[in-house]
Amino acid sequence: MEISVVGLSALVLLLLLFLKVPVFVSVLAGSLIYFINTPSVPPQIIAQRVIAGIESIPLLAIPFFVAAGVFMNYSGVSKRVMQFAEAITGHMSGGLAQVNVLLSALMGGLSGSNLADAAMQSKMLVPEMVRKGYSNEFSSVVTATSAMVTPLIPPGIAMILYGSIANVSIGRLFIAGIGPGVLLTISLMMLVSFLSKRRGYKPVREKMIAGNELTKAIGVAVLPLMLPVIIIGGIRLGIFTPTEAGSVAIVYSLMLGVVYREMNLRDFLKGLKETITSTASIMIIVGAASAFAWILTRERVPQTITEFIVSNVDNKYLFLMMVNVFLIAVGMFIEGNAAMIVLVPLLAPVAAAYGIHEIHFAMVFIFNMAIGALSPPMGTLMFVTCGITRCRISDFIREAVPFYILLFTCLMLLTFFPIFSLGLVNLIY
Repeated sequence: MEISVVGLSALVLLLLLFLKVPVFVSVLAGSLIYFINTPSVPPQIIAQRVIAGIESIPLLAIPFFVAAGVFMNYSGVSKRVMQFAEAITGHMSGGLAQVNVLLSALMGGLSGSNLADAAMQSKMLVPEMVRKGYSNEFSSVVTATSAMVTPLIPPGIAMILYGSIANVSIGRLFIAGIGPGVLLTISLMMLVSFLSKRRGYKPVREKMIAGNELTKAIGVAVLPLMLPVIIIGGIRLGIFTPTEAGSVAIVYSLMLGVVYREMNLRDFLKGLKETITSTASIMIIVGAASAFAWILTRERVPQTITEFIVSNVDNKYLFLMMVNVFLIAVGMFIEGNAAMIVLVPLLAPVAAAYGIHEIHFAMVFIFNMAIGALSPPMGTLMFVTCGITRCRISDFIREAVPFYILLFTCLMLLTFFPIFSLGLVNLIY
Protein backbone atom coordinates (compact mmCIF):
# COMPACT_ATOMS: atom_id res chain seq x y z
CA MET A 1 0.00 0.00 0.00
CA GLU A 2 2.70 2.48 1.05
CA ILE A 3 4.79 1.83 -2.07
CA SER A 4 1.74 2.66 -4.21
CA VAL A 5 1.28 5.84 -2.17
CA VAL A 6 4.89 6.82 -2.95
CA GLY A 7 4.17 6.20 -6.64
CA LEU A 8 1.03 8.34 -6.44
CA SER A 9 3.02 11.12 -4.73
CA ALA A 10 5.66 11.02 -7.46
CA LEU A 11 2.97 11.02 -10.16
CA VAL A 12 1.28 14.11 -8.65
CA LEU A 13 4.65 15.87 -8.40
CA LEU A 14 5.55 15.19 -12.05
CA LEU A 15 2.08 16.08 -13.32
CA LEU A 16 2.12 19.46 -11.56
CA LEU A 17 5.62 20.19 -12.84
CA PHE A 18 4.47 19.37 -16.37
CA LEU A 19 1.56 21.81 -15.91
CA LYS A 20 4.15 24.48 -14.96
CA VAL A 21 3.00 24.82 -11.37
CA PRO A 22 5.84 26.43 -9.32
CA VAL A 23 8.44 23.84 -8.37
CA PHE A 24 8.13 24.16 -4.59
CA VAL A 25 4.31 23.90 -4.76
CA SER A 26 4.57 20.79 -6.94
CA VAL A 27 7.02 19.07 -4.62
CA LEU A 28 5.05 19.98 -1.47
CA ALA A 29 1.82 18.74 -3.07
CA GLY A 30 3.45 15.41 -3.89
CA SER A 31 4.74 15.12 -0.31
CA LEU A 32 1.33 16.05 1.10
CA ILE A 33 -0.33 13.20 -0.83
CA TYR A 34 1.95 10.76 0.99
CA PHE A 35 1.29 12.19 4.46
CA ILE A 36 -2.48 12.30 3.92
CA ASN A 37 -2.57 8.66 2.80
CA THR A 38 -0.14 7.33 5.43
CA PRO A 39 -1.94 7.47 8.82
CA SER A 40 1.08 6.00 10.64
CA VAL A 41 3.09 9.16 9.89
CA PRO A 42 2.03 12.35 11.76
CA PRO A 43 1.28 15.14 9.24
CA GLN A 44 3.32 17.62 11.32
CA ILE A 45 6.46 15.89 10.07
CA ILE A 46 6.15 17.55 6.65
CA ALA A 47 6.72 20.96 8.27
CA GLN A 48 9.59 19.58 10.35
CA ARG A 49 11.30 18.11 7.27
CA VAL A 50 10.92 21.31 5.24
CA ILE A 51 12.55 23.32 8.04
CA ALA A 52 15.20 20.66 8.73
CA GLY A 53 16.07 20.62 5.03
CA ILE A 54 17.26 24.22 5.10
CA GLU A 55 18.81 24.12 8.60
CA SER A 56 22.22 23.21 7.28
CA ILE A 57 25.51 25.01 7.87
CA PRO A 58 26.91 24.15 4.40
CA LEU A 59 23.79 25.66 2.79
CA LEU A 60 24.67 29.02 4.38
CA ALA A 61 27.22 29.30 1.58
CA ILE A 62 24.36 29.82 -0.90
CA PRO A 63 23.15 33.25 0.34
CA PHE A 64 26.77 34.28 0.91
CA PHE A 65 27.87 33.55 -2.65
CA VAL A 66 24.63 34.92 -4.12
CA ALA A 67 25.25 38.18 -2.23
CA ALA A 68 28.88 38.30 -3.37
CA GLY A 69 27.81 37.86 -7.01
CA VAL A 70 25.14 40.57 -6.74
CA PHE A 71 27.53 43.04 -5.13
CA MET A 72 30.15 42.27 -7.80
CA ASN A 73 27.67 43.46 -10.44
CA TYR A 74 27.03 46.73 -8.59
CA SER A 75 30.70 47.40 -7.88
CA GLY A 76 31.71 47.61 -11.55
CA VAL A 77 33.39 44.19 -11.60
CA SER A 78 31.35 42.83 -14.54
CA LYS A 79 32.40 45.74 -16.76
CA ARG A 80 36.10 45.29 -15.93
CA VAL A 81 36.04 41.52 -16.42
CA MET A 82 34.31 42.02 -19.80
CA GLN A 83 37.08 44.43 -20.86
CA PHE A 84 39.64 41.79 -19.91
CA ALA A 85 37.76 39.06 -21.83
CA GLU A 86 37.59 41.33 -24.89
CA ALA A 87 41.32 41.99 -24.71
CA ILE A 88 42.07 38.25 -24.64
CA THR A 89 39.63 37.02 -27.30
CA GLY A 90 38.74 40.10 -29.39
CA HIS A 91 41.08 39.08 -32.25
CA MET A 92 39.42 35.66 -32.74
CA SER A 93 36.72 34.87 -35.29
CA GLY A 94 33.38 35.84 -33.81
CA GLY A 95 35.11 38.18 -31.37
CA LEU A 96 32.05 39.23 -29.34
CA ALA A 97 30.78 35.63 -29.16
CA GLN A 98 34.21 34.57 -27.84
CA VAL A 99 34.00 37.38 -25.27
CA ASN A 100 30.60 36.00 -24.27
CA VAL A 101 32.01 32.50 -23.62
CA LEU A 102 35.11 33.65 -21.76
CA LEU A 103 33.12 36.13 -19.68
CA SER A 104 30.86 33.28 -18.50
CA ALA A 105 33.89 31.27 -17.42
CA LEU A 106 35.37 34.23 -15.56
CA MET A 107 32.10 35.40 -14.01
CA GLY A 108 31.25 31.81 -13.05
CA GLY A 109 33.90 32.09 -10.39
CA LEU A 110 32.22 35.24 -9.10
CA SER A 111 28.43 34.82 -9.39
CA GLY A 112 27.97 31.07 -8.81
CA SER A 113 24.55 31.15 -10.53
CA ASN A 114 24.03 30.18 -14.18
CA LEU A 115 20.66 31.96 -14.40
CA ALA A 116 22.15 35.20 -13.03
CA ASP A 117 25.03 34.89 -15.50
CA ALA A 118 22.69 34.27 -18.46
CA ALA A 119 20.43 37.17 -17.48
CA MET A 120 23.35 39.57 -17.08
CA GLN A 121 24.93 38.71 -20.43
CA SER A 122 21.59 38.68 -22.25
CA LYS A 123 21.18 42.32 -21.21
CA MET A 124 24.82 43.36 -21.55
CA LEU A 125 26.22 41.51 -24.59
CA VAL A 126 23.40 40.24 -26.82
CA PRO A 127 22.17 43.72 -27.96
CA GLU A 128 25.74 44.64 -28.88
CA MET A 129 26.22 41.34 -30.74
CA VAL A 130 23.03 41.92 -32.75
CA ARG A 131 24.17 45.46 -33.62
CA LYS A 132 27.46 43.99 -34.91
CA GLY A 133 25.63 41.66 -37.31
CA TYR A 134 25.23 38.46 -35.27
CA SER A 135 21.81 36.82 -35.52
CA ASN A 136 19.65 37.13 -32.41
CA GLU A 137 19.22 33.35 -32.14
CA PHE A 138 22.98 32.69 -32.41
CA SER A 139 23.69 35.35 -29.77
CA SER A 140 21.02 33.88 -27.48
CA VAL A 141 22.29 30.31 -27.86
CA VAL A 142 25.91 31.32 -27.18
CA THR A 143 24.80 33.23 -24.08
CA ALA A 144 22.69 30.38 -22.68
CA THR A 145 25.22 27.65 -23.50
CA SER A 146 28.18 29.53 -22.08
CA ALA A 147 26.21 30.10 -18.85
CA MET A 148 26.39 26.31 -18.38
CA VAL A 149 30.03 26.81 -17.38
CA THR A 150 28.92 28.66 -14.23
CA PRO A 151 27.75 25.63 -12.15
CA LEU A 152 31.07 23.91 -12.93
CA ILE A 153 33.50 26.71 -12.10
CA PRO A 154 33.89 27.24 -8.33
CA PRO A 155 31.99 28.47 -6.35
CA GLY A 156 28.99 27.02 -8.23
CA ILE A 157 25.84 26.79 -6.12
CA ALA A 158 25.12 23.33 -7.60
CA MET A 159 28.35 22.03 -6.02
CA ILE A 160 27.40 23.44 -2.62
CA LEU A 161 24.01 21.72 -2.80
CA TYR A 162 25.42 18.41 -4.00
CA GLY A 163 28.10 18.38 -1.31
CA SER A 164 25.60 19.08 1.47
CA ILE A 165 23.17 16.41 0.23
CA ALA A 166 25.66 13.62 -0.49
CA ASN A 167 28.06 14.49 2.34
CA VAL A 168 30.91 15.07 -0.11
CA SER A 169 33.71 17.61 0.49
CA ILE A 170 32.56 20.90 -1.05
CA GLY A 171 36.17 22.08 -1.21
CA ARG A 172 37.11 19.06 -3.35
CA LEU A 173 34.04 19.59 -5.54
CA PHE A 174 35.14 23.18 -6.12
CA ILE A 175 38.54 22.00 -7.35
CA ALA A 176 37.04 19.10 -9.36
CA GLY A 177 34.82 21.56 -11.26
CA ILE A 178 37.78 23.39 -12.78
CA GLY A 179 38.59 20.55 -15.23
CA PRO A 180 35.06 20.17 -16.69
CA GLY A 181 34.67 23.96 -16.70
CA VAL A 182 37.86 24.47 -18.71
CA LEU A 183 36.94 21.58 -21.06
CA LEU A 184 33.53 23.13 -21.80
CA THR A 185 34.95 26.65 -22.19
CA ILE A 186 37.65 25.63 -24.69
CA SER A 187 35.22 23.40 -26.62
CA LEU A 188 32.67 26.22 -26.88
CA MET A 189 35.31 28.68 -28.07
CA MET A 190 36.41 26.24 -30.79
CA LEU A 191 32.81 25.71 -31.97
CA VAL A 192 32.06 29.44 -31.91
CA SER A 193 35.21 30.08 -33.96
CA PHE A 194 34.20 27.43 -36.54
CA LEU A 195 30.63 28.73 -36.90
CA SER A 196 31.76 32.38 -36.99
CA LYS A 197 34.20 31.72 -39.85
CA ARG A 198 31.44 30.03 -41.86
CA ARG A 199 29.03 32.91 -41.26
CA GLY A 200 31.49 35.77 -41.60
CA TYR A 201 31.23 37.08 -38.02
CA LYS A 202 34.21 39.40 -37.69
CA PRO A 203 36.69 39.79 -34.81
CA VAL A 204 36.45 42.83 -32.55
CA ARG A 205 40.00 43.79 -33.54
CA GLU A 206 42.20 42.83 -36.48
CA LYS A 207 45.20 41.50 -34.54
CA MET A 208 46.16 40.31 -31.08
CA ILE A 209 46.37 42.92 -28.37
CA ALA A 210 49.81 44.44 -27.83
CA GLY A 211 51.82 43.63 -24.71
CA ASN A 212 51.32 46.97 -22.96
CA GLU A 213 47.57 46.93 -23.65
CA LEU A 214 47.33 43.37 -22.35
CA THR A 215 49.14 44.38 -19.17
CA LYS A 216 46.69 47.25 -18.72
CA ALA A 217 43.68 44.93 -19.27
CA ILE A 218 45.03 42.45 -16.73
CA GLY A 219 45.65 45.28 -14.26
CA VAL A 220 42.02 46.41 -14.56
CA ALA A 221 40.62 42.93 -13.88
CA VAL A 222 43.23 41.43 -11.55
CA LEU A 223 41.39 42.22 -8.30
CA PRO A 224 38.07 40.57 -9.31
CA LEU A 225 39.88 37.58 -10.81
CA MET A 226 41.71 37.00 -7.54
CA LEU A 227 38.45 35.98 -5.81
CA PRO A 228 38.36 32.33 -7.04
CA VAL A 229 42.05 32.01 -6.16
CA ILE A 230 41.39 33.33 -2.65
CA ILE A 231 38.43 30.98 -2.19
CA ILE A 232 40.16 27.80 -3.40
CA GLY A 233 43.48 28.67 -1.76
CA GLY A 234 41.81 29.51 1.55
CA ILE A 235 39.82 26.27 1.60
CA ARG A 236 42.81 24.12 0.61
CA LEU A 237 45.10 25.71 3.21
CA GLY A 238 42.44 25.29 5.89
CA ILE A 239 42.13 29.02 6.54
CA PHE A 240 38.34 28.85 6.19
CA THR A 241 35.57 26.38 5.30
CA PRO A 242 33.55 26.61 2.05
CA THR A 243 30.73 28.26 4.03
CA GLU A 244 33.10 30.80 5.57
CA ALA A 245 34.53 31.39 2.08
CA GLY A 246 31.14 32.82 1.13
CA SER A 247 31.37 35.48 3.82
CA VAL A 248 34.94 36.24 2.70
CA ALA A 249 33.60 36.70 -0.84
CA ILE A 250 31.03 39.23 0.41
CA VAL A 251 33.65 41.26 2.24
CA TYR A 252 35.91 41.16 -0.82
CA SER A 253 33.13 42.28 -3.18
CA LEU A 254 32.23 45.19 -0.84
CA MET A 255 35.91 46.18 -0.68
CA LEU A 256 35.98 46.29 -4.50
CA GLY A 257 32.91 48.53 -4.38
CA VAL A 258 34.89 50.94 -2.20
CA VAL A 259 38.06 50.69 -4.32
CA TYR A 260 36.22 51.30 -7.61
CA ARG A 261 33.86 53.89 -6.05
CA GLU A 262 30.94 52.61 -8.13
CA MET A 263 28.65 51.23 -5.40
CA ASN A 264 26.65 53.54 -3.18
CA LEU A 265 24.23 52.93 -0.31
CA ARG A 266 21.26 52.61 -2.68
CA ASP A 267 23.09 49.91 -4.67
CA PHE A 268 23.97 48.12 -1.42
CA LEU A 269 20.32 48.03 -0.29
CA LYS A 270 19.18 46.96 -3.77
CA GLY A 271 21.80 44.18 -3.68
CA LEU A 272 20.52 42.97 -0.32
CA LYS A 273 16.98 42.81 -1.71
CA GLU A 274 18.15 40.81 -4.75
CA THR A 275 20.08 38.46 -2.48
CA ILE A 276 17.03 37.81 -0.29
CA THR A 277 14.69 37.11 -3.23
CA SER A 278 17.22 34.90 -5.05
CA THR A 279 18.12 32.94 -1.90
CA ALA A 280 14.46 32.52 -0.92
CA SER A 281 13.59 31.07 -4.34
CA ILE A 282 16.41 28.51 -4.00
CA MET A 283 15.87 27.59 -0.34
CA ILE A 284 12.10 27.13 -0.57
CA ILE A 285 12.75 24.51 -3.27
CA VAL A 286 15.48 22.93 -1.12
CA GLY A 287 13.11 22.68 1.86
CA ALA A 288 10.24 21.22 -0.17
CA ALA A 289 12.48 18.70 -1.93
CA SER A 290 14.00 17.67 1.42
CA ALA A 291 10.55 16.60 2.62
CA PHE A 292 10.08 14.44 -0.48
CA ALA A 293 13.61 13.00 -0.13
CA TRP A 294 12.71 12.01 3.48
CA ILE A 295 9.70 10.09 2.14
CA LEU A 296 11.88 8.19 -0.33
CA THR A 297 14.41 7.37 2.40
CA ARG A 298 11.69 6.20 4.82
CA GLU A 299 10.26 3.84 2.20
CA ARG A 300 13.77 2.51 1.39
CA VAL A 301 13.39 3.52 -2.25
CA PRO A 302 17.17 4.21 -2.67
CA GLN A 303 18.06 0.77 -1.30
CA THR A 304 15.46 -0.94 -3.52
CA ILE A 305 16.72 0.86 -6.62
CA THR A 306 20.35 0.05 -5.73
CA GLU A 307 19.59 -3.66 -5.30
CA PHE A 308 17.60 -3.80 -8.55
CA ILE A 309 20.19 -2.01 -10.69
CA VAL A 310 23.24 -3.79 -9.26
CA SER A 311 21.59 -7.19 -9.75
CA ASN A 312 20.62 -6.42 -13.38
CA VAL A 313 23.46 -4.20 -14.66
CA ASP A 314 26.94 -5.62 -14.20
CA ASN A 315 28.93 -2.84 -15.88
CA LYS A 316 29.54 0.56 -14.29
CA TYR A 317 29.91 2.29 -17.66
CA LEU A 318 26.54 0.97 -18.78
CA PHE A 319 25.13 2.29 -15.50
CA LEU A 320 26.68 5.71 -16.16
CA MET A 321 25.15 5.80 -19.66
CA MET A 322 21.74 4.94 -18.18
CA VAL A 323 22.19 7.72 -15.62
CA ASN A 324 23.13 10.21 -18.36
CA VAL A 325 19.99 9.48 -20.38
CA PHE A 326 17.80 9.55 -17.27
CA LEU A 327 19.22 12.78 -15.85
CA ILE A 328 19.01 14.68 -19.13
CA ALA A 329 15.37 13.60 -19.46
CA VAL A 330 14.66 14.69 -15.87
CA GLY A 331 16.50 17.99 -16.37
CA MET A 332 14.24 18.83 -19.31
CA PHE A 333 11.22 18.96 -17.00
CA ILE A 334 12.42 19.57 -13.43
CA GLU A 335 14.45 22.47 -12.03
CA GLY A 336 18.02 21.35 -11.36
CA ASN A 337 18.17 22.07 -7.62
CA ALA A 338 14.91 20.20 -6.94
CA ALA A 339 16.00 17.25 -9.07
CA MET A 340 19.32 17.12 -7.27
CA ILE A 341 17.81 16.99 -3.78
CA VAL A 342 15.43 14.18 -4.76
CA LEU A 343 17.75 12.13 -6.99
CA VAL A 344 21.19 12.38 -5.36
CA PRO A 345 20.13 10.25 -2.34
CA LEU A 346 18.80 7.68 -4.84
CA LEU A 347 21.69 7.52 -7.32
CA ALA A 348 24.81 8.26 -5.24
CA PRO A 349 24.59 4.96 -3.26
CA VAL A 350 24.21 3.02 -6.53
CA ALA A 351 27.27 4.74 -7.99
CA ALA A 352 29.22 3.90 -4.83
CA ALA A 353 28.14 0.25 -5.16
CA TYR A 354 29.79 0.19 -8.59
CA GLY A 355 32.99 1.69 -7.20
CA ILE A 356 32.55 5.02 -9.02
CA HIS A 357 34.44 7.83 -7.29
CA GLU A 358 32.02 10.16 -5.48
CA ILE A 359 33.65 13.30 -6.96
CA HIS A 360 33.56 11.89 -10.49
CA PHE A 361 29.88 10.98 -10.17
CA ALA A 362 29.10 14.42 -8.73
CA MET A 363 30.60 16.15 -11.78
CA VAL A 364 28.70 13.86 -14.18
CA PHE A 365 25.47 14.57 -12.29
CA ILE A 366 25.97 18.36 -12.25
CA PHE A 367 26.93 18.44 -15.96
CA ASN A 368 23.77 16.50 -16.85
CA MET A 369 21.62 18.94 -14.88
CA ALA A 370 23.30 21.82 -16.73
CA ILE A 371 22.43 20.24 -20.11
CA GLY A 372 18.84 19.74 -18.93
CA ALA A 373 18.60 23.44 -18.05
CA LEU A 374 19.36 24.24 -21.70
CA SER A 375 17.01 21.67 -23.23
CA PRO A 376 13.36 21.90 -24.30
CA PRO A 377 10.59 21.80 -23.31
CA MET A 378 11.21 23.45 -19.91
CA GLY A 379 14.93 24.32 -19.77
CA THR A 380 15.27 27.25 -17.37
CA LEU A 381 18.39 28.68 -19.05
CA MET A 382 16.66 28.63 -22.42
CA PHE A 383 13.57 30.43 -21.10
CA VAL A 384 15.52 33.06 -19.11
CA THR A 385 17.71 33.93 -22.10
CA CYS A 386 14.91 33.94 -24.69
CA GLY A 387 12.69 35.95 -22.34
CA ILE A 388 15.25 38.76 -22.25
CA THR A 389 16.50 38.61 -25.86
CA ARG A 390 12.98 37.98 -27.28
CA CYS A 391 14.27 35.06 -29.33
CA ARG A 392 11.62 32.52 -30.42
CA ILE A 393 12.05 29.13 -28.72
CA SER A 394 11.81 27.30 -32.07
CA ASP A 395 14.60 29.48 -33.54
CA PHE A 396 16.69 28.94 -30.40
CA ILE A 397 16.37 25.12 -30.58
CA ARG A 398 17.21 25.01 -34.31
CA GLU A 399 20.30 27.19 -33.79
CA ALA A 400 21.39 25.15 -30.75
CA VAL A 401 21.73 21.78 -32.58
CA PRO A 402 25.55 21.95 -33.05
CA PHE A 403 25.89 23.13 -29.45
CA TYR A 404 23.87 20.14 -28.19
CA ILE A 405 26.17 17.81 -30.15
CA LEU A 406 29.19 19.48 -28.53
CA LEU A 407 27.65 19.19 -25.04
CA PHE A 408 26.98 15.46 -25.46
CA THR A 409 30.57 14.97 -26.67
CA CYS A 410 31.87 16.75 -23.55
CA LEU A 411 29.53 14.66 -21.41
CA MET A 412 30.95 11.44 -22.87
CA LEU A 413 34.51 12.63 -22.20
CA LEU A 414 33.57 13.53 -18.64
CA THR A 415 31.78 10.20 -18.13
CA PHE A 416 34.46 7.84 -19.47
CA PHE A 417 37.61 9.79 -18.55
CA PRO A 418 37.51 10.57 -14.79
CA ILE A 419 40.80 12.48 -15.07
CA PHE A 420 38.83 15.58 -16.14
CA SER A 421 37.14 15.56 -12.71
CA LEU A 422 39.76 13.93 -10.52
CA GLY A 423 43.05 15.14 -12.04
CA LEU A 424 43.32 18.38 -10.07
CA VAL A 425 41.76 16.87 -6.95
CA ASN A 426 44.40 14.11 -6.84
CA LEU A 427 47.14 16.64 -7.58
CA ILE A 428 46.15 19.11 -4.86
CA TYR A 429 44.89 16.73 -2.18
